[in-house]
Amino acid sequence: MRDLEIYIRDLKSLAVSEWLSNHLDQLELADGLEDTKAIKGVGQYLKTAVTVSLYPGAFGKRFTCVVLEGESLPWNTDLECARSAWRAMDTEVRCSPGDWKEGEPVEDDKWWRLDSRGEQLVVWN
Repeated sequence: MRDLEIYIRDLKSLAVSEWLSNHLDQLELADGLEDTKAIKGVGQYLKTAVTVSLYPGAFGKRFTCVVLEGESLPWNTDLECARSAWRAMDTEVRCSPGDWKEGEPVEDDKWWRLDSRGEQLVVWN
């Protein structure tokens, strides 16, 4: 199973549903972003299931973490996914620069930041 993880700043309600609906064959996701710890949904891509999870309030409450998990996904890397989200929503999007996995040490505190200034590797804060 593969996963993609991005962070979207100041995410507007329904923006993720609108964006993903253009890339998945099917999507069921209620992303109202009310005061909740997690929003879960499911979709399909190339006839395989895709789990969609949103975690509002990540990194100082301004970001929403978006995680896509499945055997087949519309993008190959977090950066490709972040680029697509940025083009669709026109708000800052961040992602890890590499193939970091949960539990591994972070070698470099740098993250990709995509916004109106372009794509840059930055320290999160």
